[in-house]
Amino acid sequence: MKTPKPIALAMITGFLGAGKTTLLNRILKSPHLAGTAVIINEFGDVSLDHLLVEQAKDGIVELTGGCLCCTVQGELVDLLLSLAERRPALDRVIVETTGLADPVPLLQSIIAHPALSQLYRTDCVVTVVDAINGSTTLDQHEEARRQVALADRIVVTKTGLGHDDDRHPLFQRLSVLNESAELLDGRCPLTAETLLSPVFNGQRMLLDEHSGHHHHAHGDFQSITLRHAAALPRSAVENFLDLLASQQGERILRIKGLAETVENPAHPLLVQGVQQFLHEPEFLPQWPDDERGTRLVVIGRALDLSYIQRLFAAFTGRMAVDTPDRTALEQSPLSIPGFKKF
Repeated sequence: MKTPKPIALAMITGFLGAGKTTLLNRILKSPHLAGTAVIINEFGDVSLDHLLVEQAKDGIVELTGGCLCCTVQGELVDLLLSLAERRPALDRVIVETTGLADPVPLLQSIIAHPALSQLYRTDCVVTVVDAINGSTTLDQHEEARRQVALADRIVVTKTGLGHDDDRHPLFQRLSVLNESAELLDGRCPLTAETLLSPVFNGQRMLLDEHSGHHHHAHGDFQSITLRHAAALPRSAVENFLDLLASQQGERILRIKGLAETVENPAHPLLVQGVQQFLHEPEFLPQWPDDERGTRLVVIGRALDLSYIQRLFAAFTGRMAVDTPDRTALEQSPLSIPGFKKF
């Protein structure tokens, strides 16, 4: 029996007052959202956000009384399981989080759940940032910085209310916090296809012209991009991810990327993970562009960047440069701690 296609899941997050509901209203008008359910989460006993969504019909589901990242995770899991029963009529779910939500536990709850990880595929995380108050919010709230760091796309709203010179430092700061995210001005036409399409359709992280791998370490978070031009055995990709998650899992916020495998080079292997939890890799129907090879981005805090680079090099078959053979063996990230060859 053929396995049903996973349901696409998109998350819209952003701090209080950033404009998430306004953005949601814009994209809900798209004809491409047929077969989409929307989950709106609110913090507090009195619910208002769902009343502000213009198309609040059968496809709108409301969660109240807590933040998705903490008190209602169990309810969210149950809801996602029940929504999956609507397939094939349902092919996408949008989750609008409360402004206080940390995206990491929500992504974890999906990836780590044995059923949800098979039923859903996380296509994108969209973070909304207010151009007027965004810098102050980022200064004062850890949650806001994590929302930006986890994003695949960042939409800056209210850009028409200030001067162009005032926006530039905010855009620059967002690029520093998350250099791999696609940065969008909220004044531009933003359709459902633009915002909710899978994250691997032409994003900057996949079009970076640098070869090899590079990293950025600014402020609270770091990101490292890993590349390998040739096809790899699927086992090498999965073993690298497993070891990386086991050794750096508590420091990792998110892993995402595409890999070209020896077994199936015509179809990219989609890789996703949150902290120590890895989603079962799956083959996509086609490559989003002409580039092949493996392209991975690891986002986290206090990452051991040297270890990650050496580990990736070991699994892709690259030798350490200017390192004596014995030293290279003893310092291999794959070696057993305390074990040396004599």
